[in-house]
Amino acid sequence: MCHQADLFDHVKQAPQGVSLANVALPDLVKRVSQVSKRPRYVLLILNLIAKAAGENGSLGPYVRSDADQVPVRDWLCRALAPLANRDCRRTAMIASVRLESAAKAKAAESAADLAQQQDEEIEARILRSGRTNVSRAVSDLVRAGLLHRHYQGYRVDHPNRGAQREAVYSIAPDVRSALANSR
Repeated sequence: MCHQADLFDHVKQAPQGVSLANVALPDLVKRVSQVSKRPRYVLLILNLIAKAAGENGSLGPYVRSDADQVPVRDWLCRALAPLANRDCRRTAMIASVRLESAAKAKAAESAADLAQQQDEEIEARILRSGRTNVSRAVSDLVRAGLLHRHYQGYRVDHPNRGAQREAVYSIAPDVRSALANSR
């Protein structure tokens, strides 16, 4: 029989020097900084998940947003999207979308329709890149041992994604209490 290696076999785990039994906020910061290349962003995501999580410490697979329910990754992405409004890569992406759509535009299209199409494409690109960023940050939190991720959805709950399953994030109780005590 063929052995398929786990996708995360090669991923380095955080050092287990800090016990999660009596964890404080500085311990969380230290632990995240050992694992992540973007610790501030990862801590923002951890804080958002902790604030929105239910009493059992889990968030997902859907979060109520305005009038509808959105997947937890999309909700986190939209919550953090304003952080990059002044980023040079964001402004360059917006400029390129506007140029591309103006080049493809038909003479018969109205300016309002063109602006709406541009806004929709910009929103789609921001959401696509934001989902990737959120997934990487959550993977850092899982590696640090501060968060557990599983997938829930159409057929059965499962540790792997796919088949119309959405992510569910669960925070360890000690981590939740450390974040709650830091306020």
